[in-house]
Amino acid sequence: MVKGILGRKIGMTQVFTKSGKLVPVTVIEVGTNVVTQIKTAETDGYDAIQLGFSDAKEKNTTKASIGHTNKANTTPKRFFKEIRGVEVNNYTLGQEINADIFAEGEVVDVTGTTKGHGFQGVIKRHNQSRGPMGHGSHYHRRPGSMGTLRPMRVFKGKKLPGHMGTLTVTIQNLEIVATDLENGVILVKGNVPGAKKSLVVIKSAVKNPDKVNEREELISYATEPATETTLENAEVTEAAAEAEVTEEATEVTE
Repeated sequence: MVKGILGRKIGMTQVFTKSGKLVPVTVIEVGTNVVTQIKTAETDGYDAIQLGFSDAKEKNTTKASIGHTNKANTTPKRFFKEIRGVEVNNYTLGQEINADIFAEGEVVDVTGTTKGHGFQGVIKRHNQSRGPMGHGSHYHRRPGSMGTLRPMRVFKGKKLPGHMGTLTVTIQNLEIVATDLENGVILVKGNVPGAKKSLVVIKSAVKNPDKVNEREELISYATEPATETTLENAEVTEAAAEAEVTEEATEVTE
């Protein structure tokens, strides 16, 4: 059964397992997604749900979009995306979807828009090698030969300079390392396409839809609030330390 959620790529960090293994992860803020529309095969020709993500100011939103979100009894949203192939009977209009939709160890596909690099040459765009940099070479960073003389044209698909990036790319079979429902964050193992603060879509893996890997327990650095017993022990320890300092000072004076 397909399921998905929208999020915003925050950046990358690393976590540690209790066995000492370092795991690089991408932090994706998913917050709260809202089901803004349900499409069925009878009315629309296919089954899908539309998710809304990231609240938008009403003054920056069209009246049509405001009316659309009002049907779901929610605030205007900045991003909308359809998730096809879901079991529409499991969803209701206005339903909220959080980070706990995915479990730790679950395998997912993440889709995003790659970083734009503008117009680039063949070395940066296609990882080609340059020519000799000596002054007599006359060939440094150019594309090279266009092919044989016979066709009198350039074959389609030849690697040439051009616009680089800003493509929709899906990275498959990534693993959910941890989910933080309190902060609305999902940690995905490895890197995902897109710049920081860009929109990404997390969906069930196409090739391994039901695969769940066994995850090692992560080291937690969360600090517990100090209790009354802990504070009393700290005061006793501090008083004992002051007494020892006073005794040492007296011995030195004598």
